[in-house]
Amino acid sequence: MASTVAINLIGAQAGIISKLRNCDITSYSGLKARSSISFESRSSFLGQNASLRSSISPRIVPKANSGSHISPEASYKVAVLGAAGGIGQPLGLLIKMSPLVSALHLYDIANVKGVAADLSHCNTPSQVLDFTGPSELANCLKGVDVVVIPAGVPRKPGMTRDDLFNINASIVKTLVEAVADNCPEAFIHIISNPVNSTVPIAAEVLKQKGVYNPKKLFGVTTLDVVRANTFIAQKKNLKLIDVDVPVVGGHAGITILPLLSKTRPSVTFTNEETEELTRRIQNAGTEVVEAKAGAGSATLSMAYAAARFVESSLRALAGDPDVYECTFVQSELTELLFFASRVKLGKNGVESIISSDLEGVTEYEAKALESLKPELKASIEKGIEFVHKQQAAATS
Repeated sequence: MASTVAINLIGAQAGIISKLRNCDITSYSGLKARSSISFESRSSFLGQNASLRSSISPRIVPKANSGSHISPEASYKVAVLGAAGGIGQPLGLLIKMSPLVSALHLYDIANVKGVAADLSHCNTPSQVLDFTGPSELANCLKGVDVVVIPAGVPRKPGMTRDDLFNINASIVKTLVEAVADNCPEAFIHIISNPVNSTVPIAAEVLKQKGVYNPKKLFGVTTLDVVRANTFIAQKKNLKLIDVDVPVVGGHAGITILPLLSKTRPSVTFTNEETEELTRRIQNAGTEVVEAKAGAGSATLSMAYAAARFVESSLRALAGDPDVYECTFVQSELTELLFFASRVKLGKNGVESIISSDLEGVTEYEAKALESLKPELKASIEKGIEFVHKQQAAATS
């Protein structure tokens, strides 16, 4: 049966998905369109808006036509590891809404069956399957295209991301070992904090397994971009869907560096505004932890940002030639082994790292960049050292 489906999900300012206008799905079975799926370029949830495109496309690639065409066979399996948690549940819901997902695999050590049953009642085509405990982890991961890892303990009042290290480091190591064994070609999205250390942990595990591909390992820093866009739009009374601010460095405290001078559309800031906004973006996670007063951390906004990065990855896998996101990856932009910056995503992961964002920065940003490096370097080294110590202990 042929049909035309116009998907008009909730707008960016409402906090879920902006419009997927000009979205035609004709004669489809599940999510596999038999003709074509076309997404209009302007979409804030999907990480691709007009200002972002105009700021990069002229320097990198010719600007795409009115729509970016997705493969008619676009239909992917996504696994969420830690799906019963505070981030995992809303993230699962948002991924369930994606027209590019055919199967959603939900894994956790407990309480995931109810989450899967709940999500399975949503009338979107993707199939939801639940997997509980280590004995079912391998089956969860087989054939998966994108693995998202929010598993771990959340931050509590008074905790730093570094306080989370010993618990979450072991969790990430174990899960990434399973990914290496069962779906080594998948895109791997690391959310578990501290990201500045857990991404290097994942890299070392994948190296030990002989399957490390730096183009397919991502630390999800999208929330820093989402916050920067939101706070600056509010401060300057801008239309949120048009605002794009690259955020570089890492994903904790002073390692988070929003490049306000690169804001699109172009806008000026006083020195006081620059300092105020930078501090707020850097400390936004603490702002939420304190506001929740022991009841949790930034779970909903993190789920939103993670879903945006998942959707961008799926669009890249499906052949969209114009997908850009900020993410913490292995990089040669600086002397640091890993660094968050804007990248171009493609079918094979990172196609290119956008160096132009670090060109012509302000004196304030240049100083902040140098100031963050020692802390970020230490966090990266801590993650690498953790894996090496674990390996040495296992062989001794």
